[in-house]
Amino acid sequence: MLSILMPNLKIAKVAVPGPFLFPLDYLLEPAQDLLSEGEFTQVAVVGGRVWVPFRNKKIVGLVMAITESADFDLAKIKPISEAIDSVALFSAKDLSLFQWASQYYHEPIGEVISAALPKRLRQGEPSHIQGVAHWQLTEMGKTIQQSDLAGNAKRQKSVLASFQNAQQPLLSSTHLSQDSDNWRPALNKFIESGWVEESKGPCLLESDYPPSPNHRLNEEQQDAVNNVTKWLETENPFASFLVQGVTGSGKTEVYLGMIEAVLKLGKQALVLVPEIGLTPQMVARFEAQLQTRVATLHSGLNDAERHCAWHLVRTGQVKVLLGTRSALFTPFKELGICIIDEEHDLSYKQQEGFRYSARDLLVRRAFQEKVPVVMGSATPSLESLHNVKSKRYYHLKLKQRAGNATLPSLKLLDIRGEKIQEGVSRKLQTAMDSHLKQGGQVLLFLNRRGFAPVLMCHECGWQASCPSCDANMTLHTGKIHDYLQCHHCGEQELAPISCPSCDGEEFVKLGQGTERLEEAITDWFPENSILRIDRDTTRLKGKMAELTGIAQRGEADILIGTQMLAKGHHFPNVTLVGILDVDQGLFSADYRAPERMAQLILQVAGRAGRAEKQGEVLIQTHHPDHPLLITLIREGYDAFAQQALEERVHAKLPPTRYQILIRAEASNPNDVMAFLQSLKAGLELNQQQFIQESGNVSEVEFWGPVAAPMLRRQGRYRFQLLLQSAERGQVHRVLRELEPHIYQSPLARKVRWSIDVDPQEMM
Repeated sequence: MLSILMPNLKIAKVAVPGPFLFPLDYLLEPAQDLLSEGEFTQVAVVGGRVWVPFRNKKIVGLVMAITESADFDLAKIKPISEAIDSVALFSAKDLSLFQWASQYYHEPIGEVISAALPKRLRQGEPSHIQGVAHWQLTEMGKTIQQSDLAGNAKRQKSVLASFQNAQQPLLSSTHLSQDSDNWRPALNKFIESGWVEESKGPCLLESDYPPSPNHRLNEEQQDAVNNVTKWLETENPFASFLVQGVTGSGKTEVYLGMIEAVLKLGKQALVLVPEIGLTPQMVARFEAQLQTRVATLHSGLNDAERHCAWHLVRTGQVKVLLGTRSALFTPFKELGICIIDEEHDLSYKQQEGFRYSARDLLVRRAFQEKVPVVMGSATPSLESLHNVKSKRYYHLKLKQRAGNATLPSLKLLDIRGEKIQEGVSRKLQTAMDSHLKQGGQVLLFLNRRGFAPVLMCHECGWQASCPSCDANMTLHTGKIHDYLQCHHCGEQELAPISCPSCDGEEFVKLGQGTERLEEAITDWFPENSILRIDRDTTRLKGKMAELTGIAQRGEADILIGTQMLAKGHHFPNVTLVGILDVDQGLFSADYRAPERMAQLILQVAGRAGRAEKQGEVLIQTHHPDHPLLITLIREGYDAFAQQALEERVHAKLPPTRYQILIRAEASNPNDVMAFLQSLKAGLELNQQQFIQESGNVSEVEFWGPVAAPMLRRQGRYRFQLLLQSAERGQVHRVLRELEPHIYQSPLARKVRWSIDVDPQEMM
């Protein structure tokens, strides 16, 4: 790109949303009477937002730089309409991270900035926070009892209970949302009745923290804390640590010990967790131990709550931020440490739009900020273990459970030839009965929600398939009528009464889902209480916290759930875990499936025996002699991971190879194939020219284009082209040089396409 010097003019490089690989040029207009002095009417600052003209409208952009050179003809450069911020929202380090992310993930810079800004700020609202609404009971309201409300006024009773049970008199929308999904009509009714009054105050209230538990760290935990905190006083505190601790080893206490050391230095901490369902319990633990406010950022918050947390962290009013993957972009006043819990979790990889890895970007951010980064997991990803082996990460191990808890025993149940009832073997039923009689809780893990994955006509074999996807629709039970739902596109329809193909009225329900399992367990154990936790039962706001609270308090005898139960939850009364279906992970077309299977088995198994009661884990399988399963059960995760890494090396797959997956989809499959074949031809030609000019023989392999594992989804045909190389730089170089031509290609306008760097899924 040619740069043209513009004396006496200032050019703002502005990142705007859209398919622009670089910031766009906008003019900072000089005041006519001050032109000779070089002063300017615009007060735009680098790292601040501006309103700029774009086509026939005004949009918000972020100033990445201000220079005296332009990349375009001055006659085509428009002036900035208005500066929004007089003080930078992002530091030079933040902007450097965004630029790096744009280049590494081949994502337009404006889309990276959009991911970093809360919605309100993307819309041009002021960055500082006005007072936000809080509510408290009036003197009259304090006299109202639950019995004073109508018997069917469930939501009003829930809102009243929120006020009556609160630890502080003032409640925010966050507090009310934790207990009820649609609380505002009830609140308005209370205000009209004079029972509740509204006031304005800080967006995050101070509160009385529970007494600090003052956990004493054991020797392993203290060593892990010391190994990290000793870097805080060095000239360059950056270092990467992998904390591998068995489930129940107290990794959270280790994180808290590290954060305490950072807070004593007057600095801030960023902590990422994989699921929003984990944040309420973690916030309570963090605030009790640290005796300070903890801000949260995740998709369960409304726009005002997100803006509040973002502002308080940026201005240094809050020292600890706990959030899911997008929280990593939050600007800090003085960041002191980065922590990511369950670093192996797939949810840290964004699968839509800007497809970044939160774990990898967090390491990059820590490097640029010169602070330690800590990655924790009981079952680390093969990528992280490879980085340990390559001396990029320090390896800290926690081999024993905290307190008096012991690791559960793991056993494979051979179910070959056995008559299985609703997915549960006789041996597992017997074990359930034994543990329940001894007062233990039982957890059954089945990673498939719904009643049955397949609904089939008994007469003609017709199956209920999704009209938009190459997939069957899952049968769900409804309060009034059963329904079918596609778990890929979300389409729903009522379950048929008769077969659409032959009018037969007898249907076969094939396979097990959590709903069907719950029905069967209810029949087998009628005297025991059962709690199902999956996406269907936790859809409403606050439901996940409510149900996990019931489980933790031991108020349900049998827990049934999907992988939502596998992550970080502490169920002290669970003594038996039954894992119903692991075989699909052994023979999947996805080479990552065995790794994910092993991680899931051990994470779910880790829910057993977390208190002083001995835990037992029974794993049903048709392949008890599979070498990976045997290694995992007999020798543990380290041996399994070592074996899996060796297989990846022999197969020339990540983490010793680097991949970029280019996906494309359209309603016409011919358009998709034409686009990808044209792209592949250009990439191959580019590589040949590079080899001829440089003599570098390290080639990039091109696999495809081929159909995606699910060819048709949401009515669109999907194909993909995989780039792979032994050198990371080569696979990026060959794509980067052709990338501008992709945006200009007429074929690219006929398809929806995306670039996925370091892909985690091939779907």
